[in-house]
Amino acid sequence: MMRFSSMLVRNVRLCANANQMQVAAFSSKAPEMIKVEKVGEKQNVALVKLNRPKALNALCAQLMTELSDALQNLDTDKSVGAIVITGSERAFAAGADIKEMTNNEFASTFSGSFLSNWTAVTDVKKPVIAAVNGYALGGGNELAMMCDIIYAGEKARFGQPEINIGTIPGAGGTQRWARAAGKSFTMEVCLTGNQVSAQEAKDRGIVSKVFPVDQVVGEAVKLGEKIADQSPLIVQMAKEAVNKAYELTLQEGLHFERRLFHTTFATKDRKEGMTAFAEKRKPQWESK
Repeated sequence: MMRFSSMLVRNVRLCANANQMQVAAFSSKAPEMIKVEKVGEKQNVALVKLNRPKALNALCAQLMTELSDALQNLDTDKSVGAIVITGSERAFAAGADIKEMTNNEFASTFSGSFLSNWTAVTDVKKPVIAAVNGYALGGGNELAMMCDIIYAGEKARFGQPEINIGTIPGAGGTQRWARAAGKSFTMEVCLTGNQVSAQEAKDRGIVSKVFPVDQVVGEAVKLGEKIADQSPLIVQMAKEAVNKAYELTLQEGLHFERRLFHTTFATKDRKEGMTAFAEKRKPQWESK
């Protein structure tokens, strides 16, 4: 038994090390599965496009590592005020790469914290907008829901089909659906694998707005531009306050919000914003 345990631990370590080497290799190369550009009139919105068309943007380790690296870089880029993530008109992302996961074993999956790096979107301090066209299924849907705002094309389809292949969502599907759409609808989505239309996703609180297919990315960029015109420091505070609403009781959330509100009075941007309003001019933000 001890020999078996030793072999198991050794195998887990080998798998974990191999995974780390794979991620390191991806990180050292220029991105191949995403495209990043600065867009908008002031070039202050980053547009990140998932670019694995033959696989309908299936989320493999390389793509997610490239996305994580790009988001970390954009989060520290002072010229960027908001980030838009999109795919193609056919698919935002049709799910995780099943072929890549088929031979995974429990021990390496569990001990290696498989999928833990998929939550990089939630660590970004700047607002992140998902512009979804086509399929956003499984991990693709979870990626969209990690973003702060979702704009959808009218033909977009959302869902968690993991039940159809003998597993369950692993990157927040059961949790974020429930917080947005309630228990009953979440159970239906996760237990049947049924897809949800863009309009129903909006009605359920998953999507903010629905647009024609050829307009959704442009509208998301416009939204990003409007956000980028605000104080980056105050935007970060507002985002943090809203996110806390999902984690705290109402009283705790109100206290947290009030304290952040009080904190804005220690910033130059709060004084500049109110002064500019009184003087009927556009504020000049310093993010201080």
